[in-house]
Formats: sequence, structure tokens, C-alpha cells
Amino acid sequence: MNDFFPFIINQVIPGLNTGFFVSIKLIVPSALFGFLIGVVTGTLRVYGPGPVKKLCNFYVAVFRGTPLVVQLYFWYFALPYTNFLGVRIVMSAMTCAIVGFSLCSGAYHSEYIRGGLLSIKTGQLKAAQALGMTPFTSVKSIVLPQAFRHCFTGCCNEVIYLIKYSSLASIITINEITGIGRGIAKASFRNVETFLVVGIYYLILVTLASAILNYVERRMEIPGFDRLAR
Repeated sequence: MNDFFPFIINQVIPGLNTGFFVSIKLIVPSALFGFLIGVVTGTLRVYGPGPVKKLCNFYVAVFRGTPLVVQLYFWYFALPYTNFLGVRIVMSAMTCAIVGFSLCSGAYHSEYIRGGLLSIKTGQLKAAQALGMTPFTSVKSIVLPQAFRHCFTGCCNEVIYLIKYSSLASIITINEITGIGRGIAKASFRNVETFLVVGIYYLILVTLASAILNYVERRMEIPGFDRLAR
């Protein structure tokens, strides 16, 4: 135990700092793409035509109903061996992880967005259309901004979940925080110290993300909005 702090400072932290930035490169685009996918599919599940609704519901059922680990394995290990119309699709590990996290996260965002849209009274949509707005403009300008305030907390939770399950990227050879930590623990046989610090890194990431999202939520508040909504 005499070399606990030297080991942490000289070996663990420098390696995890590298993994930290890799995790950021993975989490940020996955969170953005996942949210955009969720907004589009959630809106189509409420206001889209019948066949599109069924297609979006199928997408959500598949990506919410299968383990994320299996999805990552598919994108990285199985997809290159799939010959679709004579084309083989081969992606880098980082691209596979971003695609996998974005599609999985988008399925959950879709549920939050759908719930937010259903919470808005249909009279507002009819009133907007009576004033001459197209259905698309009515949803985009009237319904979605209100619905987003209702589902913002749920979407924030999904971002927090994404930060934590980004650790699964290590199973497809990405050296993010967990991948680097695993390598250090394997080389040094000091699992306790290494993964203790790995956990602290994720705690820092989640705390920073929570602070940013809470700030955004406060900035979005409209005095009396919640009271009027009820």
C-alpha cells in the first residue's frame, strides 16, 4: 500500500486521461444523434402515416428489446460478413460504437418524445391549423417546443445512461476509460485501485453532464408554465 498514490498518479491517471477524451469523442456525437433520431421517430410515431408509424414502432421494439452488447457485436463483428445487395459494409470500431449507441439511445428518446407529444392537447394543433398553418409547421412550432419541456427530464436521464453504458465500447476494442482501465489492471494485477479510479472518472463525467443539463433545464423554464400545463 506504500506505493498506492505513486501507482495512481504515475500509471492510472495518465492512461485514464487518454481514455477520458476517447469517451468524450464517443459520447457527444452519440448523444446528439440519439436525440435527433428520437425526435424524428417519436414525432412520426404520433403524427406519421400508418405504415411509417409501424416502421418506427418496429425500430423502437427492436432496439429497446435487444441488449446493447448484442447490438454492438452485430455492428462490429457481424455486419462486415453481411453481403447486402453485393455490398459489404465495414466500419471502424468508433463508428460502430457511435452507430450502436445512437440507434439504441434514439429508441429510448423516441419514447420520451412520444409521451411528451401525447401530453399536449390536440386542440392546440387544430387551432394552429385553423389559422392557416400546415400540419408540419403546427407540430414543429407549436407542439414540439411544449412537448420537449415535458420530456426534457427523461431525455436528460437517457444522456446519463449513455455516459455509463459507453463503457461497453471496450468490448469492440475501443480504448475509452474502461478499456484503458482494463489494460492497466491486467498489466499491473492491481484491479481494486485501477477500477476504483475508473469509477471516479465516470462519476466526474456524470456529475459534469448533470450540472450542464440542470443549467439548460433552468434556462428553459417559463414562469407559471407547469402550473398552466396542469
